[in-house]
Amino acid sequence: MSRNRSRPPSRRPGSRPAPPPAGWSQGGRRRVAVTFNVEGRSLQATVAEARQRIAGRAHLPPGVVASFAGEAEAERQTRERLLVDSALAAALILLALALAFRRRRFPWLVMAGAPFCLLGSVLAIGFSGVGLTLGALVGLVTVFGVGARNSILLLAHYEHLLDHEGAVWSRETLRRGASERLVPILMTALVTGLGLVPLALGLGRPGHEIEGPLAVTVLGGLATSTLLNLLLMPEVVWRWGRTAPMSPFSPASR
Repeated sequence: MSRNRSRPPSRRPGSRPAPPPAGWSQGGRRRVAVTFNVEGRSLQATVAEARQRIAGRAHLPPGVVASFAGEAEAERQTRERLLVDSALAAALILLALALAFRRRRFPWLVMAGAPFCLLGSVLAIGFSGVGLTLGALVGLVTVFGVGARNSILLLAHYEHLLDHEGAVWSRETLRRGASERLVPILMTALVTGLGLVPLALGLGRPGHEIEGPLAVTVLGGLATSTLLNLLLMPEVVWRWGRTAPMSPFSPASR
C-alpha cells in the first residue's frame, strides 16, 4: 500500500537540480517564514528578546528548529567582522606610529587617548538609547581614528618643538604645543561635527537606522576627544613621556 507524502525534489542523472517547491528549503525540510519590522528600539535588542522568549516559553516538537535570518543575522556577522578588522587595524596603526615617532612611548600615548574618545561616545549611546548597533560600532571606530589623529598632531608638534626648534622639556613647552595646535584640532572637529548634525537629527526615522546612531556616536566622541586631548594630554605626556628614550625604529636613532 502506498502513501501519499511529499518528498524533496530529486535529481536525475545528468540534469541540473530543480529549484525547491514552495514551502521547502534546500535541506529538504518545510520552512515557515515569520517576518516583522522593528520600530522604536534597536533590531538587535528585539531579536535578543525574541530568542529569549522562544527559548524559555516555546516548546517546539522534535525536528522543528527556530532560526533567525535576514537583516538581524547579517548585522551580527558584520559586527563580528568589524571587531576583528578593527583589532587588526589598531595593531597596524601602532606599528606605523612606532616607525614614525622618535620617542618610544609616544605611540602608546596615542593609543592611550582612545578612552578620551570612547567616553563621549558611550555617554551619547547611553543617553540616546540607540544601543550597540552596527551604526554605533562604526561610529566608535570612526571616533577612535579622529582621536588618534588629534593625538598624533599634538605629539608630532611636541617632537618638532624639542628636536627642531630647540625647546626644552618643560610644562611651558607642552602648553605652548597645545595652544599652537588648538585651532587646527578645533576646526577639524567643528567641521566634522557640523556635517554630522543633519544625520543625528534624523535619529529614529525610517531609513536612518545606521546613519543616526553613527552620527550620535561620533558627535559624542568628538566632544570629549577634542577637550580631553587638549586639556589632559599635555599632563599625560609630562608624566609618562618626560624621559622617553629614542625609539630604535626611528631613522634618527640608527
